[in-house]
Amino acid sequence: MGVVNFFGDVTYEGGGSINGQYLSSLGATAAIISVAAGAGEFLGYALRSVAGYIADKTGRYWFVTFVGYVVNALAVPAMALATGWQIAVVFVLLERAGRAIRKPTVEAMLSYTTGVLGKGWVYGLNTALDEAGATLGPLVVALVLFGGGSYRFAYALLLVSALLTLGSLVIARINFPLPARLERGKTAQQAGFGSAYWLYMLAGAFFAAGLMSYELVSFHVQQMKLLSEPWMIPVLLAFATFCGVIASLVIGRLYDRVGIGVVIGAVLLSALFTPLAFTGNFVALLMALPLLGLAYATQDTLLKALIAGVLPEGQRNTAFGLFYIGYGIGWLIGSITMGLIYDRSQTALIVFAIAAQLASVPFFLAARRREHRPS
Repeated sequence: MGVVNFFGDVTYEGGGSINGQYLSSLGATAAIISVAAGAGEFLGYALRSVAGYIADKTGRYWFVTFVGYVVNALAVPAMALATGWQIAVVFVLLERAGRAIRKPTVEAMLSYTTGVLGKGWVYGLNTALDEAGATLGPLVVALVLFGGGSYRFAYALLLVSALLTLGSLVIARINFPLPARLERGKTAQQAGFGSAYWLYMLAGAFFAAGLMSYELVSFHVQQMKLLSEPWMIPVLLAFATFCGVIASLVIGRLYDRVGIGVVIGAVLLSALFTPLAFTGNFVALLMALPLLGLAYATQDTLLKALIAGVLPEGQRNTAFGLFYIGYGIGWLIGSITMGLIYDRSQTALIVFAIAAQLASVPFFLAARRREHRPS
């Protein structure tokens, strides 16, 4: 599944690296871009509970996974067909919806391996492969733009990686038709949803509210004219995601050894991204990008590892899906807020982002204290 996600991220992160500029070229404003990104992320998280519930009730994990990957992968090259920003936004939303459908089932299937390999390492390794694709995708797009190609051609080229995603998924399905057989020992608790689970959800929502979408970052870079060439913006995303690859492997291993302290440290460092990125200085922006990579790793490795520690047996898919409703609400509120205040006060934007992420810390600590208590 790491290989599947590698090609998947080449596709949608390659497209995501130019979504902001592409929407801007079609006439979208900063508010439209940020709200569209936030709505996409909210949809991409809210639908996960539905997909997870359906997978748990039907037992058709692979079917749900295939539906999600098909929509997720093919919506990206379809951006080449957009004739206005409204249509492009629809494809952005479809891509997020597809990702939502397949995420809970993949994470639940991976959870069966955590008894042997460790929660942090399982999700850290998967995220590292995921982010490796997220590094390569923007570089491919940057190469197209550097060579004089258009945004539309870059999107169309990503059809190749989309098809490789689906081909790899077929191989995974053939080799591992029943992921539950990989389980060694108990990898889920017997009780239902405890108070620790809900506190982790609340902590995740605050963290997400302060996590800025790359669409708004790229729009800001373009507006401030920090870069002279459009192909350089995808390169910045590639650098950030490469840092995320390294961070995922490191914090995944550390989490299995140290625990919640790694989460708190990662949140505190991630909160420094926005003030550095919005100074209007290119050097400060470069210094901020590794922190964005760390924030991605925190989202995709540590939060999954935390939830994997409080999974209710028989409801793994639902648990992952439901968690992302809270996370998605936080992302939506944060994106709308930052999009609306961007033109009015960037200082207020910075304060909001920092405050939101720091507010997650007490909830992470409270959840860990209650993790082994009854709800």
